[in-house]
Amino acid sequence: MSERVYNFSPGPAVLPEEVLEQAREDLWNIGGTGIGILEHSHRGKLFNRVIDEAQADCRTLALLPPSYRVLFLHGGASTQFFMLPASYLPDGGTADYLNTGSWSAKAIEEARRYGQVHVASSSEDASYTYIPQGEEISYSSAPAYVHFTSNNTIAGTQHATEPLVPDEVWLACDASSDILSRPIDVEKYGLIYAGAQKNLGPAGVTLVIMREELITRSAVRELPMMLRYRVQADHDSRYNTPNVFGIYVMGRVFKWLLANGGLAEIGRRNAAKAALIYDVLDSSSLFKGTARADSRSLMNVTFRACTEELESLFIAEAEKEGLVGLKGHRSVGGMRASIYNAFPEKGCEALAQLMRDFEVRRG
Repeated sequence: MSERVYNFSPGPAVLPEEVLEQAREDLWNIGGTGIGILEHSHRGKLFNRVIDEAQADCRTLALLPPSYRVLFLHGGASTQFFMLPASYLPDGGTADYLNTGSWSAKAIEEARRYGQVHVASSSEDASYTYIPQGEEISYSSAPAYVHFTSNNTIAGTQHATEPLVPDEVWLACDASSDILSRPIDVEKYGLIYAGAQKNLGPAGVTLVIMREELITRSAVRELPMMLRYRVQADHDSRYNTPNVFGIYVMGRVFKWLLANGGLAEIGRRNAAKAALIYDVLDSSSLFKGTARADSRSLMNVTFRACTEELESLFIAEAEKEGLVGLKGHRSVGGMRASIYNAFPEKGCEALAQLMRDFEVRRG
């Protein structure tokens, strides 16, 4: 579509054009009901079908065994930062956290409201430009759980695999910015959560995948009804009115992923897209990636130019060419190309070519 640009925004982020086109129709009249999706009851037959299909398609994509549940909750990942420890970190207990970026640090801050936090590893010493591995991770003696952030949008780093955790300790993950971007071994996790707005849909709905045993386990303290995983599960994510449109769009994204080969194929595409940009960075004397090579994200490519003046010139030139959203996070500066599942390969090719051309003219 000629009026569309290449949107490198870190979130809310690019969505598949097929999903947007279908949503445009369904906003007016979904399923021949004469009513748009925004107007349907969250307990009506139409939305029953929408949420049931979304759950089923998520299960198929992630190869979820029967012992896991799919929930659609409010509050974004930031609510999970406290809902998780409020439910499972007892007074006087300890949870282990891997600190690999700003969002990990926020999760740690919230968890400390409820119990002790042991920081098992941290890359704060190098401005979060790498993922600690192996002997750089040191767990406490008996953690209630281990928490990590799989992809770090600001620093442009990503865990290549799940961290190894002590036996009998369950793993919790904030996967907001790389959820369903590659195959995942769900049985390694007790709980995975992800705000939708980076890789799954619009802001305002949070995907939670969690082990049934955790849902039925009694929380370690009394919580308000809305913050109880069991209440949300027992009411099929509809204890109160959910984000109907957000769940609808997420369901359409699940169908798009399935139609495009599932997680193995989307993972291959994501690696190929990122390589187009990293190859330029590795051969450039003007641009330089900020993440350590063994920790690079396939979702958020962060880089700098030789000077801030050149960065400003490049961002301005990119916008003229229809490449928008490249300015880095305000806390670190530089540039960032967010290339989530729905971001087209041609956009990565266009950015790579502009970087080469800019270096010839400005280098």
